[in-house]
Amino acid sequence: MAMAKEKEEDEEEVQNCGKRLKCMRNDEEDDGGGEAVYEEESELPLKPGIFFYPTTPTSFVVSDALEPDFPVIYVNKVFEISTGYRADEALGRNCRFLQYRDPRAQRRHPLVDPVVVSEIRRCLEEGVEFQGELLNFRKDGTPLVNRLRLAPIHDDDGIVTHVIGIQLFSEANIDLNRVSYPVFKETCSQDFDKNGKYSPKSGQSLYSQHQEMCGILQLSDEVLAHNILSRLTPRDVASIGSVCRRIRQLTKNEHVRKMVCQNAWGKEVTGTLELMTKKLGWGRLTRELTTLEAVCWRKLTVGGAVEPSRCNFSACAAGNRLVLFGGEGVDMQPMDDTFVLNLDAKNPEWRRVSVKSSPPGRWGHTLSCLNGSWLVVFGGCGRQGLLNDVFVLDLDAQQPTWREVCGGTPPLPRSWHSSCTIEGSKLVVSGGCTDAGVLLSDTYLLDLTTDNPTWREIPTSWAPPSRLGHSLSVYGRTKLLMFGGLAKSGHLRLRSGETYTIDLEDEQPQWRQLEYSAFTGLASQSAVVPPPRLDHVAVSMPCGRIIIFGGSIAGLHSPSQLFLLDPSEEKPSWRILNVPGQPPKFAWGHSTCVVGGTRVLVLGGHTGEEWILNELHELCLASRQDSDL
Repeated sequence: MAMAKEKEEDEEEVQNCGKRLKCMRNDEEDDGGGEAVYEEESELPLKPGIFFYPTTPTSFVVSDALEPDFPVIYVNKVFEISTGYRADEALGRNCRFLQYRDPRAQRRHPLVDPVVVSEIRRCLEEGVEFQGELLNFRKDGTPLVNRLRLAPIHDDDGIVTHVIGIQLFSEANIDLNRVSYPVFKETCSQDFDKNGKYSPKSGQSLYSQHQEMCGILQLSDEVLAHNILSRLTPRDVASIGSVCRRIRQLTKNEHVRKMVCQNAWGKEVTGTLELMTKKLGWGRLTRELTTLEAVCWRKLTVGGAVEPSRCNFSACAAGNRLVLFGGEGVDMQPMDDTFVLNLDAKNPEWRRVSVKSSPPGRWGHTLSCLNGSWLVVFGGCGRQGLLNDVFVLDLDAQQPTWREVCGGTPPLPRSWHSSCTIEGSKLVVSGGCTDAGVLLSDTYLLDLTTDNPTWREIPTSWAPPSRLGHSLSVYGRTKLLMFGGLAKSGHLRLRSGETYTIDLEDEQPQWRQLEYSAFTGLASQSAVVPPPRLDHVAVSMPCGRIIIFGGSIAGLHSPSQLFLLDPSEEKPSWRILNVPGQPPKFAWGHSTCVVGGTRVLVLGGHTGEEWILNELHELCLASRQDSDL
């Protein structure tokens, strides 16, 4: 009766989380069948309401899932005894400090398995249960094996509010002063002995076995992943996977692959690609974007209408939505309306956005996407001539409103310029044409994250020839690539096929002309170079490569021919992409959008002055989520 009463009290205390958990040991049971008990515990069976094992002191931790980084809000006495950390030293911290051998350490110990850590992180983020083993350390540096179970606690609305951690600690029989290879990972599947201590059956033989190995293979998985693999390109990581089975398994880990892509392409790009990886996975998506093995054209039809009909509008993508603003109507009438096409809808259709106020009507302007749902319009030709104003719009606002941004001395009024955004919040404007017909060669930047955004001209000792109708593409986070346009050449204005780059992160940014290597096609003896053009499409791929197609081209060259360039190569060279499917007959930069980093949408075609915006051509850079894999 006394035993039953104590168990009821323990259950009540666990449920209330208000007092420390009483942990009991039945010495008679310990002397009896300890070994059999541990075999049953391999699956960590838990009875409802009882979060400890009668034969083993069990650590109990509660974390707040509604706060960033899941801070600990409760630990029991067993946790303090097992780890050497007092409750006040653990509260408010994430439990990862147990992965540090020294309380003053800044990173987890190299022998801690990064794959298990990654899985724990995933389970916490997704609000699902975790069960596994992890190497931890007492406050005095003693290695422990933590047999861990994490259970999410939901409120009445199904939201995860807390995470309960049940921990069985036992000493790990590992000589940390001798082992340079993560033997814990190799032996974590070994059984616990009858005393509850972690004792790998072949720990010494493992060390002897790996003494003669290549030095790099004696590094821990964490060092290999974070210090070596993460510094390689995705292509190199795929190649190094053929070295041995261990490296191959490490390169196949989704967390490692994502880390490689994030370091190579940036957080903003990998965040954009996150949705695609839910079905393809980081490994396949990286391969397809690197080899372009899945690239193809497809045609689709959407509903709704953009009326009145127009040309010379500007479009861009905000998430999975295409946004169209302004344009030139009948008799050169500037338009000021906004339309949206939601590609996530079952039957996508164009719809007019009801905005509280609109910028002055215009055509020949640029429309760019900022962070998330924000859009920015600059310049163009209005009723009273050329413009140099800036307006921003939040599509997700309850009442979308175009808001003018004023600050500093703006660039000269212009149209047919080029613009882009870097780091998700900075607008860059380049070139264009003035009211007097003068071509421009300047470059301006406007940081829209500041309280008082101010225009700043980028001073350079030399600039490319003045031009309009060129493209401006972002790669490497802060690097810009300019291609084509109608450029000034002496007293003439000619279509250009030249390429220029600049890095805005440099202390003194400088434009430089890109020199191509003498790459030749298989059936050609001359270098592959895109024909000169203007108002073309330039697509920045997640991996930093640029695709050029479409635009106004002289002669018999096909505007649907795709050209690929990697500006980060030591000797960049253009390559021709032969893409299956039905390409558009025409493609213009102002009416083409990049969605999710892997979809290039070309809005309609046109007959004379009549645009057909219900026809879209999609250039798929990777396998579609709704396609069969």
